[in-house]
Amino acid sequence: MNGPPGAGKSLLASCLPGILPPLSPAEALEVSMVQSVAGLLEGGRISRSRPFRAPHHSASMAALTGGGLRVRPGEVSLAHLGVLFLDELPEFQRAVLDSLRQPLETGKVDVARANAHVAYPARVQLIAAMNPCRCGHLGDPALACSRAPKCAVDYQSKVSGPMLDRIDLHVEVDPVSAADLALPPPAEGSAEVAARVAAARKLQTARGIRSNAELDGDALEEHATPDEAGRTLLMQAAEKMRLSARAYTRMLRVARTIADLAGAPEVGRIHVAEALSYRRQAPRA
Repeated sequence: MNGPPGAGKSLLASCLPGILPPLSPAEALEVSMVQSVAGLLEGGRISRSRPFRAPHHSASMAALTGGGLRVRPGEVSLAHLGVLFLDELPEFQRAVLDSLRQPLETGKVDVARANAHVAYPARVQLIAAMNPCRCGHLGDPALACSRAPKCAVDYQSKVSGPMLDRIDLHVEVDPVSAADLALPPPAEGSAEVAARVAAARKLQTARGIRSNAELDGDALEEHATPDEAGRTLLMQAAEKMRLSARAYTRMLRVARTIADLAGAPEVGRIHVAEALSYRRQAPRA
């Protein structure tokens, strides 16, 4: 999520666990095992809630991926099957962020030390938030600094391209005015959204996976191949946007998920178009 300070990015991230489906018994056991190894299991009881971890941007590589003299799970493993929220993304050390690239790709993290070699699960829903530039007001001429728009390019370039390529949805969050706060509540609340998410996850479970993020190979081709119009649009976009093979695969998964949320049996052009709209855009001038 990219937007000015006070737009509600952190609030949106903290609400995400509330729309995720509850842990299955097997998932609850996995989460509890990680927490037990880290010494965080309260009263020896199995954890029933999805983890939400939000480490500060000063966190070290060992804190994020695991390590230490007595090797312990890091934040990415403590968020297994839950949400890992990285606020102020460019403020993290670049090497620390890049250490997440392998866990995000494989769903596990390998910690190698002189006295131990340990693998921890790390299948997380990564949510990141950042201001468009250091001053945070790139889109507001009255508040933006004198270095705009170059400050935005410099600030956002702190996050490496390969790391950004692993983030499927890039969303611009507009500022919220006092008039917006006075509007009536939305027609669809968290409970309604959670019901749609649960229905989509049920479809994905029927495919023999936890979520569409695990679709790969023949299963990806079978369940996520778009119709003719969607395939044509995707191929045109792949050439124009110079999508990597990883980005192309991720677009298929996102389009399949959008179709699942809409209850559509087949991935169509409209689902591909929405998935493509979430790809990273260049900083706004």
